[in-house]
Amino acid sequence: MGDTILMIHGMGCSEWVWDNYRGFFEKKGYSCITPTLRYHDMDPKGTPDPRLGTTSLLDYVTDLEKVISTLDTAPVVMGHSMGGIIAQMLSGRNTLKATVLLTPASPRGIMPITFSVLKCFSEILMTWGYWKKPIRFSFEKLVYGVFNRTPDNEHRKLYDKMVYESGRALFEMGNWLLDSAKTTEVDHEKVTCPVLVVSGKEDRITPASVAKKVANKYGAVSTYKEFPQNAHWVLGEPNWQEIAEFVSNWLNQVSHQSTQKEK
Repeated sequence: MGDTILMIHGMGCSEWVWDNYRGFFEKKGYSCITPTLRYHDMDPKGTPDPRLGTTSLLDYVTDLEKVISTLDTAPVVMGHSMGGIIAQMLSGRNTLKATVLLTPASPRGIMPITFSVLKCFSEILMTWGYWKKPIRFSFEKLVYGVFNRTPDNEHRKLYDKMVYESGRALFEMGNWLLDSAKTTEVDHEKVTCPVLVVSGKEDRITPASVAKKVANKYGAVSTYKEFPQNAHWVLGEPNWQEIAEFVSNWLNQVSHQSTQKEK
């Protein structure tokens, strides 16, 4: 059996977002774990647990560290979007085989705000007290910022699967200057495993310019790859297989280099 990949979903999602990647990597011999983050296991049409609103990214990290602690060997951690910043936080606190960041949210010290990002979050940011409430994107904002490179006939089906997210988690990511707890701070010197950062040139919610800064933060251990035809939803856009294959090849290279060092 190959390595274990811990796959971490993004905002307002659950484990279903990994259906394509889980099937792809399991066929490659990997064991894939796709947990649903705290309070995200809910009916998309239902009412969110009120505790979700004040759930911190550190709560998600704590839950996932418990998963990692049950594994016999260090896993590959793969995160998409908000799952990308969670993966970075895990990388700074745990021994990992490798870290794969797919259109990742950025850590403290990298300014994530651009015009398109503000447009994506404008409705939420104008809601007073959003930082202590469960939040949810409107259909229009998700189509603009997340699904802009997916076929039109998939938009409603995808949106209908989305759930609420933690307002506090959004605050910690987007307003790190005001976060006295420095929640998203990651010490780059403690991230010693290989890191792959994947971005899409057409990404409006975590722009490629931001993703490139994330890659630069981790210096010599990082690899950056930008796909010109892709946006944010690299888990299901028309050429997602091409991206998954690139990730697979990179992981093979990492494994080979690790084996050579051991010799």
